[in-house]
Amino acid sequence: MSSPGDLEIVTVDPFDDRLFEAWYAVYKAALEAAVGVEEAQVYGLGETRVQWQQPTSDEVRTAYAGLVDGEVVAMGAVDLPLLENLTAASVEVAVAPEHQRRGHGRTMLAHVERAVATAGRTRLTSEVVFRYEHGTSGHDADGSRDVAFAEAAGYRLGISDVQRWLDLPVADALLDELAAEAATRHEGYELRSWAGPVPDELAQGWAELDGSLMTEAPMGEMEHEAMNVDVARLREQEESIARQQRTAYHSVALDGAGTVAAYSMLVQGDASTVAYQWGTLVHRDHRGHRLGLAVKVANQRLLQRERSDTTRVSTWNAEVNDHMIGVNEQLGFRPVSRMGEFQRFLA
Repeated sequence: MSSPGDLEIVTVDPFDDRLFEAWYAVYKAALEAAVGVEEAQVYGLGETRVQWQQPTSDEVRTAYAGLVDGEVVAMGAVDLPLLENLTAASVEVAVAPEHQRRGHGRTMLAHVERAVATAGRTRLTSEVVFRYEHGTSGHDADGSRDVAFAEAAGYRLGISDVQRWLDLPVADALLDELAAEAATRHEGYELRSWAGPVPDELAQGWAELDGSLMTEAPMGEMEHEAMNVDVARLREQEESIARQQRTAYHSVALDGAGTVAAYSMLVQGDASTVAYQWGTLVHRDHRGHRLGLAVKVANQRLLQRERSDTTRVSTWNAEVNDHMIGVNEQLGFRPVSRMGEFQRFLA
């Protein structure tokens, strides 16, 4: 049996197919063990490879592999924001299920934290997924081992999120009913839907509203700065989506002046049957008009029209986001797992 001292940690070159695939396999296996094979939200190897191979202007990522006798048994990752949150870093650590409880997780975490400290970052964030029955804190039903690991390392829960699934298709009659309900409250707004990049005439408004998500959505005790809004940044994200062979589906509500007042965005891999909700937000000046429901319903119609092969939509909501949870429940979403957003400050 290996001991913590046996762990050799190397930086992963995302163009090294053998090492990258082994690193990805550890991440995938650990996540599936934590919440279940079906419940684990794991993007495909090809999508993940593109994400790591293509540099972007807003962050720099570094991956680490932990090896014992040449076998990758642990993974680590550090994400450093470059345009805002310049004192922050996102960290991730996982150990292959059959190699857990041998100290490899602690060894890898110490390594990534040293890398973060060397980069001059002092606020560490990390996301920990766990089963729905573990409850808001992750302590119910014998508790989540991963939550216990994070807390023992000095990380504190800032906010708890819930993953919900919507099985498709949603009946046209229900979509018609919900659209009619919303329509009584949003007279004077125009709904527009499309697949692919954001049209030029909407790009700035879209970017501004999407960029406010991190400060407008419930964040609990987590600290986040507003995004620096830039259409070029939006286009860079869209190029990445295309390279990953994904398609984005958008719906917006425009006010009388043509301003983007609300949006909803789904992304789906071209070879996947699962679509992922990437964001839904109503500008604070336009709330109270059921625009959140309106754009969600419009986007669901678009997805079902464009991708009849889709079997499920997956979304995450902060557990305290009662309004959006209510909208999702009207559509038929059901809870399946949880995620804790954790934070630690380095001295």
